[in-house]
Amino acid sequence: MKKHSYSFCAIAALSAFATAAYGQSSVTLYGILDAGFNYQSNANGGRLFALVSGVNQGSRFGFFGSEDLGGGLKAIFRLENGFDITNGRLGQGGLLFGRQAYVGLSSTYGTVTFGRQYDALTDFLGQYSVSNQWGGYVSAHPGDLDNFNYSFRSNNSVKFKSADYAGLSFGGTYSLGGIAGDVTRNQIWSLGAGYTRGPLSLGVAYLNARNPNTSLFGGNSATAATATAANATSPVYRGFLSAHSYQDIGAGASYTYGAATFGATYSNIRFRGMGDTTSGPNPIRYAGTATFNNVEMNFSYQITPVWMAGVAYDYTKGSSNNINEGATYHQAEASTHYFLSKTTDVYLTAVYQHASGVDSTNNRAVAAINVLTPSSSDSVTMVRIGMRHKF
Repeated sequence: MKKHSYSFCAIAALSAFATAAYGQSSVTLYGILDAGFNYQSNANGGRLFALVSGVNQGSRFGFFGSEDLGGGLKAIFRLENGFDITNGRLGQGGLLFGRQAYVGLSSTYGTVTFGRQYDALTDFLGQYSVSNQWGGYVSAHPGDLDNFNYSFRSNNSVKFKSADYAGLSFGGTYSLGGIAGDVTRNQIWSLGAGYTRGPLSLGVAYLNARNPNTSLFGGNSATAATATAANATSPVYRGFLSAHSYQDIGAGASYTYGAATFGATYSNIRFRGMGDTTSGPNPIRYAGTATFNNVEMNFSYQITPVWMAGVAYDYTKGSSNNINEGATYHQAEASTHYFLSKTTDVYLTAVYQHASGVDSTNNRAVAAINVLTPSSSDSVTMVRIGMRHKF
């Protein structure tokens, strides 16, 4: 027993010396638990009432660590897991750290990281969408077609994000496709910038994904995505996955006046070069470009320090290269949160969506709230009451 005691003391002394020599290091465990009841007026023809995990924010736990290397330089890492609190299953297609997994260096000029990460579009524009403020994924733009709700990450990516320069920041990502003989296949790259001064905040960003069915939409899978399957399920754009490239241009803004915050986003999404079956299936034999334009307007008000409410309207207009008339989606949402403490709140959210025209599957468009089972008609209403706890 003494021998083990001495060994332990020696290890502790060496650890203390290493800490003194190489600087301070820390690891933080954090997480979110979100659960509640969903009511949906039409889920493929029937009403649905279910206990559902992670609607306002995805249930998760994660580790964030840093080590001071001296001279303002730090080594950093993040490992973040998503899971379903109702049954314990892994999220993001069964990936262990499917939300985020990266390592890198941070300095006074910015950070450089490597791994599975969010792109610059989500970094600089996601904050302006109500889906990331108070509405949850059910209030995301139909199918989260512009990725403002962080549905898709970039694997094998290198990312730079600058420090804050008097309110201005900028950054970009590049995801290596990893295909021998073709450096552009499956590549994803993005650029973005943001500016905040007082109550005003602005952001712009651009994202381009080659072979998006396998590179971007296929990234939420524990197995390698293939072009033979559609790796996105939403009828809003599922039929366009033979696109050679996916382009997303967006802008966002918010302004706070007292207890009120006004916000808006715009995105232009293009599925370009459809008909490339090495990217994805093309059962309808589309060719050319499918385009979407999306506009969101939102408003929130802090009624008391512990009670807030918000409303939003979202408009999506699509066109399918003159093959059909395209689909239009109108969506309205409202939500209220009451905070029982700094880390625990209860909330009520309602979303209504109406669809018209012809969607990507070349059928009459049906209402399709993000992630939920599509309706069998042109309209759907969902209501959720939930509880969220952060640690």
